[in-house]
Amino acid sequence: MHQPRERGPYRRRMAAAGFVAVGAFLASTVLPGAASADPTADEVRERVEQLEEEHAEQAAAYNEAEQDHDAAQEKLDDIEADRKEVADKLDGMQSGVRELATAAYSGDDYTSVPFLATSGGPDDALRQASDLGYLSQSQQDRLDNYVQEKRKLDELEASAEDTEKEAEERLDDAEKAKEKAEEKLEEQQSLLDDLTAEERAAATEGVDGGAQESSSGGSGGGATPPQVSGNAQAAVDFVYAQIGDSYRMGANGPDVWDCSSLVQAAWREAGVSLPRTTYDQVNAGTKVSWDQLQPGDLIFFYDGPSHVGMYVGQNKMVHASTSSKPVLEVQLNSYYRQKFHSAVRVG
Repeated sequence: MHQPRERGPYRRRMAAAGFVAVGAFLASTVLPGAASADPTADEVRERVEQLEEEHAEQAAAYNEAEQDHDAAQEKLDDIEADRKEVADKLDGMQSGVRELATAAYSGDDYTSVPFLATSGGPDDALRQASDLGYLSQSQQDRLDNYVQEKRKLDELEASAEDTEKEAEERLDDAEKAKEKAEEKLEEQQSLLDDLTAEERAAATEGVDGGAQESSSGGSGGGATPPQVSGNAQAAVDFVYAQIGDSYRMGANGPDVWDCSSLVQAAWREAGVSLPRTTYDQVNAGTKVSWDQLQPGDLIFFYDGPSHVGMYVGQNKMVHASTSSKPVLEVQLNSYYRQKFHSAVRVG
Protein backbone atom coordinates (compact mmCIF):
# COMPACT_ATOMS: atom_id res chain seq x y z
CA MET A 1 0.00 0.00 0.00
CA HIS A 2 7.54 6.19 -5.83
CA GLN A 3 5.05 11.95 -10.32
CA PRO A 4 1.47 10.98 -10.81
CA ARG A 5 0.49 9.08 -14.04
CA GLU A 6 -3.67 9.77 -15.48
CA ARG A 7 -13.85 6.28 -18.85
CA GLY A 8 -15.64 3.75 -20.39
CA PRO A 9 -19.11 3.71 -21.89
CA TYR A 10 -22.07 2.76 -19.79
CA ARG A 11 -24.62 0.78 -21.78
CA ARG A 12 -27.23 0.13 -19.12
CA ARG A 13 -29.64 2.86 -18.15
CA MET A 14 -30.28 3.53 -14.49
CA ALA A 15 -33.82 3.98 -13.22
CA ALA A 16 -34.97 7.57 -13.38
CA ALA A 17 -36.06 7.53 -9.73
CA GLY A 18 -33.72 9.39 -7.41
CA PHE A 19 -32.17 11.71 -9.97
CA VAL A 20 -34.59 14.59 -9.31
CA ALA A 21 -33.19 14.87 -5.78
CA VAL A 22 -29.55 14.78 -6.82
CA GLY A 23 -29.79 16.63 -10.13
CA ALA A 24 -28.81 20.03 -8.75
CA PHE A 25 -25.88 18.53 -6.78
CA LEU A 26 -24.52 16.61 -9.72
CA ALA A 27 -24.93 19.51 -12.12
CA SER A 28 -23.03 21.91 -9.86
CA THR A 29 -20.28 19.64 -8.53
CA VAL A 30 -19.84 16.95 -11.15
CA LEU A 31 -21.10 18.24 -14.43
CA PRO A 32 -20.38 21.97 -14.88
CA GLY A 33 -22.49 23.62 -17.53
CA ALA A 34 -25.40 21.17 -17.18
CA ALA A 35 -27.38 23.11 -14.58
CA SER A 36 -30.72 22.63 -16.28
CA ALA A 37 -30.41 18.92 -17.05
CA ASP A 38 -30.21 15.82 -14.91
CA PRO A 39 -26.99 13.84 -15.43
CA THR A 40 -27.28 10.81 -17.59
CA ALA A 41 -26.46 7.35 -16.32
CA ASP A 42 -23.42 7.36 -18.61
CA GLU A 43 -22.15 10.60 -17.10
CA VAL A 44 -22.55 9.40 -13.52
CA ARG A 45 -20.77 6.15 -14.20
CA GLU A 46 -17.97 7.82 -16.14
CA ARG A 47 -17.37 10.25 -13.27
CA VAL A 48 -17.21 7.40 -10.74
CA GLU A 49 -14.70 5.57 -12.92
CA GLN A 50 -12.64 8.71 -13.44
CA LEU A 51 -12.49 9.32 -9.69
CA GLU A 52 -11.43 5.71 -9.14
CA GLU A 53 -8.54 6.16 -11.54
CA GLU A 54 -7.53 9.53 -10.11
CA HIS A 55 -7.53 8.05 -6.62
CA ALA A 56 -5.27 5.23 -7.79
CA GLU A 57 -2.84 7.73 -9.31
CA GLN A 58 -2.58 9.74 -6.12
CA ALA A 59 -2.28 6.61 -3.98
CA ALA A 60 0.61 5.40 -6.13
CA ALA A 61 2.26 8.83 -5.93
CA TYR A 62 1.81 8.74 -2.16
CA ASN A 63 3.52 5.34 -1.90
CA GLU A 64 6.44 6.47 -4.02
CA ALA A 65 6.91 9.67 -2.03
CA GLU A 66 6.71 7.71 1.23
CA GLN A 67 9.31 5.28 -0.05
CA ASP A 68 11.60 8.11 -1.12
CA HIS A 69 11.16 9.78 2.25
CA ASP A 70 12.02 6.59 4.10
CA ALA A 71 15.12 6.10 1.93
CA ALA A 72 16.24 9.69 2.57
CA GLN A 73 15.64 9.29 6.30
CA GLU A 74 17.65 6.07 6.34
CA LYS A 75 20.45 7.80 4.46
CA LEU A 76 20.32 10.66 6.95
CA ASP A 77 20.60 8.23 9.85
CA ASP A 78 23.68 6.66 8.23
CA ILE A 79 25.21 10.08 7.64
CA GLU A 80 24.58 11.08 11.24
CA ALA A 81 26.24 7.91 12.48
CA ASP A 82 29.28 8.60 10.26
CA ARG A 83 29.33 12.23 11.34
CA LYS A 84 29.39 11.28 15.01
CA GLU A 85 32.19 8.80 14.38
CA VAL A 86 34.29 11.41 12.57
CA ALA A 87 33.51 14.09 15.17
CA ASP A 88 34.59 11.75 17.97
CA LYS A 89 37.77 10.95 16.05
CA LEU A 90 38.50 14.65 15.59
CA ASP A 91 37.98 15.27 19.29
CA GLY A 92 40.62 12.66 20.02
CA MET A 93 43.03 14.24 17.54
CA GLN A 94 42.41 17.82 18.56
CA SER A 95 44.60 17.96 21.64
CA GLY A 96 47.62 16.67 19.70
CA VAL A 97 47.11 19.16 16.88
CA ARG A 98 46.57 21.96 19.38
CA GLU A 99 49.90 21.12 20.98
CA LEU A 100 51.56 21.24 17.57
CA ALA A 101 50.05 24.63 16.83
CA THR A 102 51.03 26.06 20.20
CA ALA A 103 54.57 24.76 19.83
CA ALA A 104 54.90 26.28 16.36
CA TYR A 105 53.53 29.61 17.55
CA SER A 106 55.72 29.80 20.66
CA GLY A 107 58.81 28.72 18.76
CA ASP A 108 59.53 25.84 21.16
CA ASP A 109 60.25 23.53 18.22
CA TYR A 110 61.23 26.12 15.62
CA THR A 111 63.47 28.72 17.34
CA SER A 112 65.46 29.26 14.18
CA VAL A 113 62.45 30.21 12.06
CA PRO A 114 61.99 33.99 12.10
CA PHE A 115 58.65 33.89 10.20
CA LEU A 116 56.99 32.45 13.27
CA ALA A 117 57.54 35.67 15.12
CA THR A 118 55.06 37.48 12.84
CA SER A 119 52.48 34.70 12.87
CA GLY A 120 48.85 35.63 13.46
CA GLY A 121 48.32 32.83 16.00
CA PRO A 122 48.87 29.10 16.67
CA ASP A 123 46.78 27.87 13.73
CA ASP A 124 48.44 30.30 11.32
CA ALA A 125 51.88 29.39 12.62
CA LEU A 126 51.13 25.68 12.18
CA ARG A 127 50.04 26.24 8.60
CA GLN A 128 53.20 28.19 7.85
CA ALA A 129 55.39 25.58 9.46
CA SER A 130 53.69 22.90 7.39
CA ASP A 131 53.96 24.88 4.16
CA LEU A 132 57.68 25.50 4.65
CA GLY A 133 58.42 21.92 5.65
CA TYR A 134 59.43 22.61 9.24
CA LEU A 135 57.28 19.80 10.67
CA SER A 136 58.72 16.36 11.20
CA GLN A 137 57.19 13.56 9.15
CA SER A 138 55.20 12.27 12.10
CA GLN A 139 53.95 15.78 12.88
CA GLN A 140 53.02 16.34 9.25
CA ASP A 141 51.18 13.00 9.13
CA ARG A 142 49.26 13.94 12.24
CA LEU A 143 48.26 17.27 10.75
CA ASP A 144 47.30 15.72 7.40
CA ASN A 145 45.08 13.18 9.12
CA TYR A 146 43.39 15.92 11.10
CA VAL A 147 42.76 18.05 8.03
CA GLN A 148 41.39 15.03 6.15
CA GLU A 149 38.98 14.14 8.94
CA LYS A 150 37.91 17.76 9.31
CA ARG A 151 37.12 17.94 5.58
CA LYS A 152 35.18 14.69 5.85
CA LEU A 153 33.15 16.09 8.74
CA ASP A 154 32.33 19.25 6.77
CA GLU A 155 31.16 17.16 3.81
CA LEU A 156 29.02 14.92 6.02
CA GLU A 157 27.37 17.90 7.67
CA ALA A 158 26.57 19.43 4.28
CA SER A 159 25.23 16.09 3.03
CA ALA A 160 23.12 15.69 6.17
CA GLU A 161 21.56 19.10 5.63
CA ASP A 162 20.72 18.34 1.98
CA THR A 163 19.35 14.88 2.82
CA GLU A 164 17.20 16.20 5.64
CA LYS A 165 15.74 18.79 3.27
CA GLU A 166 15.06 16.08 0.68
CA ALA A 167 13.31 13.91 3.27
CA GLU A 168 11.10 16.81 4.32
CA GLU A 169 10.20 17.62 0.71
CA ARG A 170 9.27 14.03 -0.08
CA LEU A 171 7.18 13.80 3.09
CA ASP A 172 5.39 16.96 1.99
CA ASP A 173 4.82 15.38 -1.45
CA ALA A 174 3.32 12.33 0.24
CA GLU A 175 0.95 14.40 2.36
CA LYS A 176 -0.22 16.38 -0.68
CA ALA A 177 -0.86 13.19 -2.66
CA LYS A 178 -2.74 11.71 0.27
CA GLU A 179 -4.95 14.80 0.55
CA LYS A 180 -5.74 14.70 -3.17
CA ALA A 181 -6.55 10.99 -3.01
CA GLU A 182 -8.89 11.52 -0.09
CA GLU A 183 -10.62 14.31 -1.99
CA LYS A 184 -11.32 11.87 -4.83
CA LEU A 185 -12.85 9.40 -2.37
CA GLU A 186 -14.97 12.09 -0.75
CA GLU A 187 -16.28 13.29 -4.10
CA GLN A 188 -17.02 9.74 -5.17
CA GLN A 189 -18.77 8.96 -1.89
CA SER A 190 -20.85 12.16 -2.06
CA LEU A 191 -21.93 11.23 -5.54
CA LEU A 192 -22.87 7.67 -4.59
CA ASP A 193 -24.61 8.66 -1.34
CA ASP A 194 -27.28 10.49 -3.31
CA LEU A 195 -28.18 7.43 -5.39
CA THR A 196 -30.49 4.55 -4.65
CA ALA A 197 -28.94 1.14 -3.99
CA GLU A 198 -29.86 0.04 -7.51
CA GLU A 199 -28.35 3.15 -9.06
CA ARG A 200 -25.22 2.82 -6.91
CA ALA A 201 -24.71 -0.76 -8.04
CA ALA A 202 -25.06 0.28 -11.67
CA ALA A 203 -22.70 3.26 -11.27
CA THR A 204 -19.94 1.10 -9.78
CA GLU A 205 -20.54 -2.02 -11.84
CA GLY A 206 -17.39 -1.49 -13.89
CA VAL A 207 -14.92 -0.90 -11.05
CA ASP A 208 -16.54 -3.49 -8.77
CA GLY A 209 -16.39 -6.17 -11.43
CA GLY A 210 -18.98 -8.41 -9.78
CA ALA A 211 -17.02 -8.32 -6.53
CA GLN A 212 -17.12 -11.10 -3.98
CA GLU A 213 -16.37 -9.78 -0.52
CA SER A 214 -16.58 -10.68 3.14
CA SER A 215 -17.77 -8.33 5.84
CA SER A 216 -15.92 -10.24 8.54
CA GLY A 217 -12.47 -9.65 7.07
CA GLY A 218 -9.76 -12.19 6.37
CA SER A 219 -12.18 -15.03 5.75
CA GLY A 220 -11.71 -15.31 2.03
CA GLY A 221 -15.34 -14.28 1.47
CA GLY A 222 -16.33 -17.91 0.95
CA ALA A 223 -14.19 -18.15 -2.19
CA THR A 224 -11.91 -21.16 -2.60
CA PRO A 225 -8.41 -20.53 -3.99
CA PRO A 226 -7.74 -22.34 -7.26
CA GLN A 227 -5.13 -25.07 -7.41
CA VAL A 228 -2.13 -23.76 -9.32
CA SER A 229 1.40 -24.93 -10.01
CA GLY A 230 4.69 -23.93 -8.41
CA ASN A 231 5.19 -21.33 -5.70
CA ALA A 232 2.29 -19.29 -7.11
CA GLN A 233 0.03 -21.47 -4.93
CA ALA A 234 1.33 -19.87 -1.74
CA ALA A 235 0.85 -16.38 -3.20
CA VAL A 236 -2.68 -17.11 -4.41
CA ASP A 237 -3.64 -18.75 -1.10
CA PHE A 238 -2.39 -15.66 0.72
CA VAL A 239 -4.46 -13.13 -1.24
CA TYR A 240 -7.59 -15.26 -0.86
CA ALA A 241 -7.04 -15.35 2.89
CA GLN A 242 -7.06 -11.53 2.92
CA ILE A 243 -10.39 -11.08 1.10
CA GLY A 244 -12.52 -8.83 3.29
CA ASP A 245 -9.53 -7.08 4.88
CA SER A 246 -9.66 -3.29 4.89
CA TYR A 247 -8.00 -0.97 2.39
CA ARG A 248 -5.93 2.05 3.43
CA MET A 249 -3.47 4.03 1.40
CA GLY A 250 0.11 3.18 2.40
CA ALA A 251 -0.95 0.28 4.66
CA ASN A 252 1.32 -2.77 4.94
CA GLY A 253 -0.88 -5.38 6.63
CA PRO A 254 -1.41 -7.65 8.37
CA ASP A 255 -5.14 -6.84 8.21
CA VAL A 256 -5.10 -3.55 6.28
CA TRP A 257 -3.55 -3.21 2.80
CA ASP A 258 -3.16 -1.13 -0.27
CA CYS A 259 -2.89 -2.66 -3.72
CA SER A 260 0.90 -3.01 -3.96
CA SER A 261 1.51 -4.05 -0.35
CA LEU A 262 -1.00 -6.91 -0.75
CA VAL A 263 0.73 -8.50 -3.74
CA GLN A 264 4.14 -7.82 -2.19
CA ALA A 265 3.15 -9.69 0.98
CA ALA A 266 1.57 -12.52 -1.03
CA TRP A 267 4.71 -13.20 -3.03
CA ARG A 268 6.85 -12.80 0.08
CA GLU A 269 4.85 -15.74 1.44
CA ALA A 270 5.98 -17.66 -1.65
CA GLY A 271 9.63 -16.71 -1.10
CA VAL A 272 9.80 -13.95 -3.72
CA SER A 273 10.88 -10.41 -2.85
CA LEU A 274 9.01 -7.64 -4.69
CA PRO A 275 9.48 -3.86 -4.60
CA ARG A 276 6.90 -1.80 -2.70
CA THR A 277 5.38 0.42 -5.39
CA THR A 278 3.47 -0.32 -8.57
CA TYR A 279 6.00 1.79 -10.49
CA ASP A 280 8.74 -0.69 -9.53
CA GLN A 281 6.69 -3.89 -9.37
CA VAL A 282 5.80 -3.60 -13.05
CA ASN A 283 9.50 -4.13 -13.85
CA ALA A 284 10.02 -6.97 -11.37
CA GLY A 285 9.14 -9.91 -13.59
CA THR A 286 8.65 -11.21 -17.10
CA LYS A 287 6.10 -9.33 -19.16
CA VAL A 288 3.07 -11.35 -20.24
CA SER A 289 0.06 -10.37 -22.35
CA TRP A 290 -3.56 -10.36 -21.24
CA ASP A 291 -4.15 -13.62 -23.09
CA GLN A 292 -1.16 -15.28 -21.38
CA LEU A 293 -2.25 -14.57 -17.80
CA GLN A 294 -1.77 -17.36 -15.26
CA PRO A 295 -2.73 -17.48 -11.55
CA GLY A 296 -0.22 -15.51 -9.49
CA ASP A 297 0.63 -13.03 -12.24
CA LEU A 298 0.57 -9.35 -11.31
CA ILE A 299 -1.83 -7.37 -13.45
CA PHE A 300 -1.49 -3.58 -13.67
CA PHE A 301 -3.97 -0.85 -14.58
CA TYR A 302 -4.08 2.84 -15.51
CA ASP A 303 -1.19 5.01 -16.60
CA GLY A 304 1.92 4.75 -14.47
CA PRO A 305 0.80 2.05 -13.73
CA SER A 306 -0.95 3.13 -10.55
CA HIS A 307 -2.90 0.01 -9.56
CA VAL A 308 -2.10 -3.71 -9.27
CA GLY A 309 -3.98 -6.90 -8.50
CA MET A 310 -3.20 -10.61 -8.64
CA TYR A 311 -4.68 -12.73 -11.41
CA VAL A 312 -6.24 -15.88 -9.94
CA GLY A 313 -7.61 -17.64 -13.01
CA GLN A 314 -11.04 -17.83 -14.69
CA ASN A 315 -10.74 -14.18 -15.75
CA LYS A 316 -10.68 -12.98 -12.12
CA MET A 317 -8.28 -11.13 -9.86
CA VAL A 318 -7.98 -10.36 -6.17
CA HIS A 319 -6.93 -6.82 -5.28
CA ALA A 320 -6.92 -4.27 -2.51
CA SER A 321 -9.29 -1.79 -4.06
CA THR A 322 -8.28 1.71 -5.02
CA SER A 323 -11.17 3.21 -3.04
CA SER A 324 -12.94 2.62 0.25
CA LYS A 325 -13.82 -1.01 -0.51
CA PRO A 326 -12.07 -3.98 1.16
CA VAL A 327 -9.89 -6.61 -0.50
CA LEU A 328 -12.05 -8.15 -3.23
CA GLU A 329 -12.20 -10.90 -5.80
CA VAL A 330 -13.46 -9.30 -9.01
CA GLN A 331 -14.31 -10.32 -12.53
CA LEU A 332 -12.00 -8.80 -15.14
CA ASN A 333 -14.80 -7.21 -17.10
CA SER A 334 -14.61 -4.78 -20.01
CA TYR A 335 -13.74 -1.91 -17.67
CA TYR A 336 -10.54 -3.63 -16.49
CA ARG A 337 -9.72 -4.73 -20.02
CA GLN A 338 -9.98 -1.15 -21.19
CA LYS A 339 -7.81 0.13 -18.29
CA PHE A 340 -5.23 -2.68 -18.57
CA HIS A 341 -1.62 -1.45 -18.55
CA SER A 342 0.51 -4.61 -18.45
CA ALA A 343 1.13 -7.84 -16.55
CA VAL A 344 4.23 -9.59 -15.19
CA ARG A 345 5.05 -13.09 -14.02
CA VAL A 346 7.28 -13.15 -10.94
CA GLY A 347 7.20 -16.78 -9.72
